Amino acid sequence: MKQAEPRVYNTEKRFRARELGLPLGRFKPGKWNAITDVEGVLVGHSTIIRGAGPLRRGRGPVRTGVTAILPNEKNIFEQRVTGGGFVLNGAGEVSGLTQLMEWGIIETPIFLTNTLSVGQVSDAAVEWMVNTYPGIGDEHDVLIPLVGECDDSWLNDVAGRHVRAENVSEALQTASSGPVAEGSVGGGTGMICCDFKAGIGTSSRKLVPALGGYTLGVLVMSNFGHMRDLRVAGLPIGPLLEPRYGHFTKRFESYGSIIAVVATDAPLSSHQLGRISKRVALAIGRAGSIAAHGSGEIILAFSTANKIPRTTQKMIYHMKLLLDQRLNPLYEASIEATEEAILNSLCMARDMEGANGNYAPALPLQEVKEIVERSALKPRPPPAPPTRPPPPPPPEAPRVAEAPPSATRGAEGMMTVPLPKTSGES
Repeated sequence: MKQAEPRVYNTEKRFRARELGLPLGRFKPGKWNAITDVEGVLVGHSTIIRGAGPLRRGRGPVRTGVTAILPNEKNIFEQRVTGGGFVLNGAGEVSGLTQLMEWGIIETPIFLTNTLSVGQVSDAAVEWMVNTYPGIGDEHDVLIPLVGECDDSWLNDVAGRHVRAENVSEALQTASSGPVAEGSVGGGTGMICCDFKAGIGTSSRKLVPALGGYTLGVLVMSNFGHMRDLRVAGLPIGPLLEPRYGHFTKRFESYGSIIAVVATDAPLSSHQLGRISKRVALAIGRAGSIAAHGSGEIILAFSTANKIPRTTQKMIYHMKLLLDQRLNPLYEASIEATEEAILNSLCMARDMEGANGNYAPALPLQEVKEIVERSALKPRPPPAPPTRPPPPPPPEAPRVAEAPPSATRGAEGMMTVPLPKTSGES
């Protein structure tokens, strides 16, 4: 029996948040405005979209997938990187996070998927790692893959657990540098943000040489919030749009979450990466999250500046570390990039109908753009300098022939002290 095809309602052209004309921070993005602007970082997706209509567990409709982030190309097991993280609200999961926080090291790719597929993705990741590095579990330690999740059950047959080992393999094998697909792709396929269709989003910032010249990138899988909470560069876009969508049926139980992954080439310790992860939480709040009771806001971060070898004959490992006093620009860059990544996840996603006809509308970009243009956020030409009357000319100095002696002497630089009288003068 042929499966029904999902319907598409909104054919509006999609574009990234920068084309809305928003002020998105003072730092410039990297070449791709993506996490892959950090050298050595690769991203790949596997997207699964099948069927439409009533939910039948194990059969669909399916709106899910998996995203893979490789911090050190494809050699992360042998050349590990420094990692850290922060849990703003723990109603979510990243498997392997406790070991990451304890050791401060990342030694596996990072995967993003739906809640009930964490085990399958972890199992497939272990299989890939064991095949790639046969010494695991023998001459080398065992490992715990990093797998983050969000709940996509509003649109997806999540209990059917449709993410398979071949999907994990596809995400790994297609991982590349350069532009990153955003919106309803990979792990973000079935995700919703503030009642609009969302998913995967990414952005980056490049510091100027005076601030270190470092690159910082962020990738998010966003799935949080109510429409009334949505803020776009500080503008209350959600409340302004909400009356138009009042008749739409919205999810009411599966509100959560967001997983954010930060990458940078700045030489940072695990503790410093944890501090940057906390600033990412500020950006999540800017976009409209209140870190609700059932929502999970979890941030991972890693630095590619120091490669930590798995095997060495030495007893000491030397690392470069940035002084804490130089962290402020990276804090600011992480907030800017995270906020823009969340907006990109919304801007690039198209509307989607999923399980039981549940529908997530796409963010109406033209309407948002018009709101921005009517607001004080729209860039405006600088005002013309005020016109002022020319200053009066300075008074003309007296000519020497017309000046009294004291003035003449003063003009010539001579003292004007009266001379004493000599004998014979009256």
